[in-house]
Amino acid sequence: MRLLSFLNCGQGRLGIELDNDLVFDANRACLAFLEQQGEPFAQRLADALLPSHALAFLQGGTKSLGQAHKVLEFVQGQVQVNEVLPDYVFQASAIKRLAPIPNPQKIVCVGRNYHDHVAEMKRDVPTIPVLFAKLGNTVCGHQADIPFPRVSDQFDYEAELAVVIGKKGRYIAVDEAMSYVAGYTAMNDITVRDWQHRTPQWLQGKSFDNSGPMGPVLITADEILDPHQLDIQLWLNGELRQSDNTRHLIFDIPALVSFISQVMTLEPGDVIATGTPGGVGVAMQPQGFMKIGDVVRIEIEKIGVLENHIVAP
Repeated sequence: MRLLSFLNCGQGRLGIELDNDLVFDANRACLAFLEQQGEPFAQRLADALLPSHALAFLQGGTKSLGQAHKVLEFVQGQVQVNEVLPDYVFQASAIKRLAPIPNPQKIVCVGRNYHDHVAEMKRDVPTIPVLFAKLGNTVCGHQADIPFPRVSDQFDYEAELAVVIGKKGRYIAVDEAMSYVAGYTAMNDITVRDWQHRTPQWLQGKSFDNSGPMGPVLITADEILDPHQLDIQLWLNGELRQSDNTRHLIFDIPALVSFISQVMTLEPGDVIATGTPGGVGVAMQPQGFMKIGDVVRIEIEKIGVLENHIVAP
């Protein structure tokens, strides 16, 4: 299932994407479904079964996911038989997308997790995952504008597969880790390189406003049976800069989920950015950083395209 968050009448809403360039409001569609069945407390039940926001949906676990499948089937039937779209269905091109999880509690990023990236940065292959964090101010969605920093011209891109956690866990065993994954999205771990390296801690170079775009959708885990076989690519102004496959991760997803859960309790909606492959701008000769007016495009197999524009601050 292709879940997304979008803005409607100034409010963030949970949506589900259909195959024919349509998106529907999950909660409002659930209400229509329940009313058709004659439920006397349809609105209350819709809020409980299929909430209007992504985090509440994840917290609902298998109950929410099961209801979403029923509502998806209902909406597909409505779209096929009605000449006029129901008022809870929108053209995908007409909505303003947010990050699939607009307000994650934690964004845990992994550095140096592809061999070719480790080599281009002239670093040693890590023996344990290299972790750092991005903050909430970095979160934005597909087609969001990314402000160029006033304090640096070393504005770099990093295409990454992001894992979204679906249930609470601590000290998670490796062989149980995938059951804690709700789904996957694309992320650009945009980095201000000189600020990243001016101190031993990377936080300041990783946490500029809108430097963590995610999207376009959250693909539920049941749709991607093997997340370690996904092509991942990034283009800058149409030039292919990064191209790899997630099978080349140094630490795979179960290892990362288990390791991070030894440090902190993982909660529904938490995001783990699994690292970037080789081809970043700082490692090019000459260096190839982003600039105002650039378009950066990431595509991950089975997930889709995340595209953003670099704009003046």
